[in-house]
Amino acid sequence: MESNQRYYARRAAEERMAASRAITLAAREWHAQLAQQFAVRAAECVAAAA
Repeated sequence: MESNQRYYARRAAEERMAASRAITLAAREWHAQLAQQFAVRAAECVAAAA
């Protein structure tokens, strides 16, 4: 089973890739925002484990 930290880190990477492939500015911004939120959640999981 995938840990929460790995899931959030993977989703952040996927959203960064989606942002780089997005055609419209709105889509790029939306995917970038999601990537940032997932990255924050991944960092919170790391901090909680420490």
